[in-house]
Amino acid sequence: MANNHEDVTWSSIAAGFKGLIPSKVKSRPQCCDDDAMIICGCMARLKKNNSDLHDLLVDYYVGGMTFMALARKHGRSDCWVGRLLQKAEGVVDGMLMMLEIELEMDR
Repeated sequence: MANNHEDVTWSSIAAGFKGLIPSKVKSRPQCCDDDAMIICGCMARLKKNNSDLHDLLVDYYVGGMTFMALARKHGRSDCWVGRLLQKAEGVVDGMLMMLEIELEMDR
């Protein structure tokens, strides 16, 4: 198991473990390990300063939850979820800008 700065453990995927990652998550763009470590650091900082935004990003990108599922979970509208996700993504993007880091996947 790999351990990142958020103290979240990710099990490696061995042959024969189909369906471990939801199909919605597999179809999204992926990044290299270096980009992942940078994003992980930003996410750890976000968790420390705003755990609600952090948890929303994790539910959406890692858990593969839809806007509607997130809206039900939080008792809000899907529009609210969209605005909050946009805010959370903006915070992470702002961290990357302040650090003057360009991710490999953005080149």
